[in-house]
Amino acid sequence: MAHYSFINQENIVIEVIVGKDEDDLDSLPEGFESWEDYYLIKRPNAVKCKRTSYNTKENLHSLGGTAFRGNYAGIGYEYDPESDLFYPPQPFESWTKDSTNAKWIPPIPCPDPEMYVWDEDAYQLDNDNGWIEMGSQ
Repeated sequence: MAHYSFINQENIVIEVIVGKDEDDLDSLPEGFESWEDYYLIKRPNAVKCKRTSYNTKENLHSLGGTAFRGNYAGIGYEYDPESDLFYPPQPFESWTKDSTNAKWIPPIPCPDPEMYVWDEDAYQLDNDNGWIEMGSQ
């Protein structure tokens, strides 16, 4: 069993399905090179089909295996064809992609994730600020 994501023209995931194991080539219909190719013809509103790993998050495999495409793709996730990674939706305009860990990172490191939340408006007003203490909003 494997999971496959369907991606639109903007490289956004529009659907994820469970499908045939990518190594099960004996049952792959004739004329197709991969299950990604086969499943893509089933979704005319998608321009790409990419396998995704249910056990991968932030470029780590939860069972100790090899991470695959950064994150398990979900609807609304972005596929980055240059890095061949899936990213969750961008949380804030100022955050950038970290292709090593397949996640979004803030422009300023968080002093304590249990005590602070990001405030994009504060950051846009003063690029030296952005993290505010919880409860002080």
